[in-house]
Amino acid sequence: MDYTGKKVLLGITGGIAAYKMANVASALTKLGVDVHVIMTENATQFITPLTFETLTKNKTYIDTFDRLFSWDVKHISLNTGADLFVVAPASANIIGKFAGGIADDMLTTTFLAATCKKIIAPAMNTAMLQNPVVQKNIQTLRDLGMLILQPGSGRLACGDIGAGRLPEPPELVDCILRQLEQRQDLAGKRILVTAGPTREFLDPVRFISNRSTGKMGYAIADCARRRGAEVTLVTGKVQLIPPPGVAMVPIDSASQMYEAVMTRLPTQDIIVKAAAVADFTPAQFADDKIKKSQSDGTLQLVRTKDILKEVGHAAAPGQVVCGFSMETRDLIENSRKKLDSKHCDLIVANSLKQPGAGFGVDTNVATLLSKDEELPLPLMSKEELADRLLDKLLAIYRQKNPAAQ
Repeated sequence: MDYTGKKVLLGITGGIAAYKMANVASALTKLGVDVHVIMTENATQFITPLTFETLTKNKTYIDTFDRLFSWDVKHISLNTGADLFVVAPASANIIGKFAGGIADDMLTTTFLAATCKKIIAPAMNTAMLQNPVVQKNIQTLRDLGMLILQPGSGRLACGDIGAGRLPEPPELVDCILRQLEQRQDLAGKRILVTAGPTREFLDPVRFISNRSTGKMGYAIADCARRRGAEVTLVTGKVQLIPPPGVAMVPIDSASQMYEAVMTRLPTQDIIVKAAAVADFTPAQFADDKIKKSQSDGTLQLVRTKDILKEVGHAAAPGQVVCGFSMETRDLIENSRKKLDSKHCDLIVANSLKQPGAGFGVDTNVATLLSKDEELPLPLMSKEELADRLLDKLLAIYRQKNPAAQ
């Protein structure tokens, strides 16, 4: 792909990993990207501004009040026409400033004024990365729609071994290019995503549920929306900010989710069932709170409707159906059984026992299974996985609908 005309703002903060960004700036420039670098004062202690000016053929900005440029408000004008704002390495300090809306230097003021897509690549000491305040600030930026890259693990500059490494330049370049390619490739597509848990009530007070937080489904819905799709998100009760521009359909129970999905199925192009739906529901609902004196503790359950199976069997030939398979053992074998029995085009298989995967975390480790392919993916953020998944689903859709190219 020709990237000529694409404009990327590259924010670099103080950290030993800043040296890696010279290779990133060089690779992007060679591909025709117009790269503009903004450095913090601390970043200049690790690598010189001249290095980036030589590589990009553009001035490197550090001082908001630099007098040696033609008159305009640089932290505003730099954003003009920008397709992407990348901050790598992103220190704990700069992440805190972004999360708090602080604008006290050239990088933070430009970032705050930017309206383009944003990528943040945290890089710092493991203990600092795991600090609850830093994690809260990272989550704030994620909730605001920014793509947060998962730090790598290994030996850090401080000598510690753990998470906090900046991804290697080829990985950063690949991520940036994928975002630049993501203009409107899903425009005109209608995508239904389910997310979160269902709640099966015993009485007005108690219910059966599961640990799903909805993060994966919400990431898929938000990514699809950014890529131009018309997105419907059928969601159980979660503590997440609704993605902007997405049609929200709140539900409680498995039966409510079934009705919400099946009534909308005929109008969808792609269906992604990321919700954790209860397999069983209480046989009876008590109108009043069940007292201990009124029960021996025995709970009678009945099966809920298998929404994914119903969707797979009811889907039209041109529709694409994707399910999720969360397992604790025999991951691939059990997931392939689900792929076949539920007539899915794709299954996202992940193991609850895999570090970095499962409920309530911001990362995932998954294998994409189709009839003819098994694609294992490494540990990545759920936003990155959403992007990779949608790439695959779009490819399947185009195979099924050659006239829709």
